[in-house]
Amino acid sequence: MFLHSVNLWNLAFYVFMVFLATLGLWDVFFGFEENKCSMSYMFEYPEYQKIELPKKLAKRYPAYELYLYGEGSYAEEHKILPLTGIPVLFLPGNAGSYKQVRSIGSIALRKAEDIDFKYHFDFFSVNFNEELVALYGGSLQKQTKFVHECIKTILKLYKGQEFAPKSVAIIGHSMGGLVARALLTLKNFKHDLINLLITQATPHVAPVMPLDRFITDFYTTVNNYWILNARHINLTTLSVAGGFRDYQVRSGLTFLPKLSHHTSALSVVSSAVPKTWVSTDHLSIVWCKQLQLTTVRAFFDLIDADTKQITQNSKKKLSVLSHHFIRHPSKHFEENPAIISDLTGTSMWVPVKVSKWTYVAYNESEKIYFTFPLENHRKIYTHVYCQSTMLFLTLRLQDYPSLSHLVVYVPSVHGSKFVVDCEFFKKETRFIQLPVTHLFSFGLSSRKVMLNTNGLYYNIELLNFGQIYQAFKINVVSKCSAVKEEITSIYKLHIPWSYEDSLTIAQAPSSTEISLKLHIAQPENDSHVALLKMYTSSDCRYEVTIKTSFSQILGQVVRFHGGALPAYVISNMLLTYRGQLYSLFSTGCCLEYATMLDKEAKPYKVDPFVIIIKFLLGYKWFKELWDVLLLPELDAIILTSQSMCFPLISLILFLFGTCTAYWSGLLSSASVRLLSSLWLALKRPSELPKDIKMISPDLPFLTIVLIIVSWTTCGALAILLSYVYYVFKVVHLQASLTTFKNSQPVNPKHSRRSEKKSNHHKDSSVHHLRLSANDAEDSLRMHSTVINLLTWIVFLSMPSLIYWLKNLRYYFKLNPDPCKPLAFILIPTMAVLGNTYTVSIKSSKLLKTASQFPLPLAVGVIAFGSAHLYRVPCFAFIPLLLHALCNFM
Repeated sequence: MFLHSVNLWNLAFYVFMVFLATLGLWDVFFGFEENKCSMSYMFEYPEYQKIELPKKLAKRYPAYELYLYGEGSYAEEHKILPLTGIPVLFLPGNAGSYKQVRSIGSIALRKAEDIDFKYHFDFFSVNFNEELVALYGGSLQKQTKFVHECIKTILKLYKGQEFAPKSVAIIGHSMGGLVARALLTLKNFKHDLINLLITQATPHVAPVMPLDRFITDFYTTVNNYWILNARHINLTTLSVAGGFRDYQVRSGLTFLPKLSHHTSALSVVSSAVPKTWVSTDHLSIVWCKQLQLTTVRAFFDLIDADTKQITQNSKKKLSVLSHHFIRHPSKHFEENPAIISDLTGTSMWVPVKVSKWTYVAYNESEKIYFTFPLENHRKIYTHVYCQSTMLFLTLRLQDYPSLSHLVVYVPSVHGSKFVVDCEFFKKETRFIQLPVTHLFSFGLSSRKVMLNTNGLYYNIELLNFGQIYQAFKINVVSKCSAVKEEITSIYKLHIPWSYEDSLTIAQAPSSTEISLKLHIAQPENDSHVALLKMYTSSDCRYEVTIKTSFSQILGQVVRFHGGALPAYVISNMLLTYRGQLYSLFSTGCCLEYATMLDKEAKPYKVDPFVIIIKFLLGYKWFKELWDVLLLPELDAIILTSQSMCFPLISLILFLFGTCTAYWSGLLSSASVRLLSSLWLALKRPSELPKDIKMISPDLPFLTIVLIIVSWTTCGALAILLSYVYYVFKVVHLQASLTTFKNSQPVNPKHSRRSEKKSNHHKDSSVHHLRLSANDAEDSLRMHSTVINLLTWIVFLSMPSLIYWLKNLRYYFKLNPDPCKPLAFILIPTMAVLGNTYTVSIKSSKLLKTASQFPLPLAVGVIAFGSAHLYRVPCFAFIPLLLHALCNFM
């Protein structure tokens, strides 16, 4: 029945949209490099010592705990407090475990052993009971207050020690990083209690899924505080993102806001971190050995030798973090590096006068200094470049006018091969421009450059690339001559406006594919150009080809805007609902859901209004009027401020929403038919109701019970139970209709004529109407749309229910409850709609008004719900309420 109401062209469109969605989803969930993180292991059995909290605190937060991490002898020694090390507090994120501290805690312990415990760190971890704070934001403030108490408790453990700490360092994973930032918003919190904050895969900019107002309010409070008080916040903060492997938290959300007067914050993607160079998923970022080694090295370099604690010098902290996470010069950190080096001793000095030079050593017992006189080279060349294994140096000669020689030091080599190459070159010969292909070329055309010279280093400037909706595939083909062994080539994508570089290592000769897409769009006032830096071999020739990747563009759409899809689905359903209500008002019958979806769900009914509103908000008078009406900020403006605007993105999402609404309707229709078949198989067939009663005797009692459930437990639970009741009523009606059709076939023309005739008797009592087969079919068509709307409302309210069920042993009542106000209205609405038939509302004076409301609500759900999903049910239930009221007016 459902498929029969859709023509083949529309069906082909829906199938095509599923195909496009599959391409985008595949790119998000599978279109990235393999996991190259090495697993971090414990050398001794990990132990978690529970720290006893004050009784009042433990009673106030029964689900939360504080632990001290240890291994072996260290764990045994520190069971007797007080402590003597440097405190670091680990905060897990959404559904995170306090045991995730073991990776960095174990590596830090090994590092301390290497220096005979001259310094060591004590790693604490908070047990948040693996709360789902990304789904429910009502506990974020509670977690923040508990962490404040934990910090005070930790510092008391060092009381009386010679080098007692006055502050702690915090590592926050995922939402734990946001909780750490929220500490500064507490009224009684002293900012100097935190000396360093490192966040891992923390969505700082906005919530991944804004499923309730508590999450968005929490974000607004934290971000506004940090922006308004940036001049007074002296907390050094580092945010590390996972890159494209982390599909739970896209890296663009992890970048801290860049404020000109707040220079103590750094944001970097793990693939750009020196000595790490790998993308991590949302969980592996806490155990990735390469990244944790970098973090621990930074921690030890941050120690002040005088206080034996983390330094209070903000410049040094930022310098250390930049050294390890941004630009590593391949040597130990030096706070005041020596400008003059003393090159004395009995080492051999060898002058080199050629412009291109290679040195290979296998077993050299002596150190050698190679000197390059620069006077003559300055006249011909602009740059000098030297490379060794994973070590590269490029100098612009004009930056060092007083430098007379370049000295390359080769240490003694025992048993291993050592190769160093150097060359002088002109910039114009190695900086090559390659414009990217057009967005709508769909990969059918490409552009390429040939690197025919025998240089060691090239910079490919990727022109016209800087938007998040652009995505390309770069193919580098290397062909080598007279080479007996494979040669390593390194290709580095450098994004100058954000630290999101990535590194690809290839063995030449080979063909290497590189994905090119962004986490952060290029700022409007930024004129830098993205670069493909190629560290090559003089024995090879390289061909670089770039073309648009359509699947990756779809992946970017899903990655950046997939969370807004429910708003567009509801918008399509509201337009369909409007069509059915108006059809019932004008013709007395209700058309199929799929037919009405094809007819009514058009983007031109929604998008132009949002665009016009956005345009008018650019005028001061309209903005003032908007503020007077207390209307919230337009979601499209929020997305623009976050540089998330795609060309035609609203149209694309609307079409995806139409497709999802169609398949959702097909699934719900099939489910109702399947359940009715099971009903008939398990229970005696029932008849169509002979007397339509809108309010049955048990309905008020059921409504009151469900409202009490909502008040005393969880609003989402009451909504779910009401939904089950409504589905039960629809399934019962479907089963009754099936029984009636099987037993008494009805002449369709006669039935429709009789129905039309009965509709003219406006003064007849609704309660004494008989339900015909055609009336039942009309009612089922209307119920099909209502079920679809209710299914999405229930789906969007489920996160708070899941949170409540998980914490039921601690709290019987969810407080605060984001769904309670909605439940109070939706429960009686669903109860009435479950007993509503189209024949009972055809003559309603409110029906025309009810049929007009869904259109502005369809616009509103896009305007205000695409970036605030918790608002979507509020738009969806209003026409349901009006539909229910049609029974009484």
